[in-house]
Amino acid sequence: MLDRNYAYNGKKLHTGFDCSGLVSFVYKESAGIELRGSASDIASRTRAIAPNAAAPGDLVFFNTLGAPSSHVGIYIGSGKFIHAANERTGVRMDQITTEYWAKRLEGYRSVL
Repeated sequence: MLDRNYAYNGKKLHTGFDCSGLVSFVYKESAGIELRGSASDIASRTRAIAPNAAAPGDLVFFNTLGAPSSHVGIYIGSGKFIHAANERTGVRMDQITTEYWAKRLEGYRSVL
């Protein structure tokens, strides 16, 4: 999944992903769970959890556009997450504690 292209509204492996498309694809392929819509839509359908309760596979949400839950990634543990960042960097892994992400962190949510 890493190093895939970023594509606005992208939801497919061969064409690329946006943040919510990546999350939707991974959950559908790995767990058979359908998650549809924007990052904000996904946030509204999931359950908030405490940061210390977050486990790999939970979702992490950020305010990157001046709007609640405007970006989503998949938490992979050890303070890291995978997400479709932007057109320049595509799908990548980042540290939640870096200055950029830490300032925009909204919280963790569980699908189950």
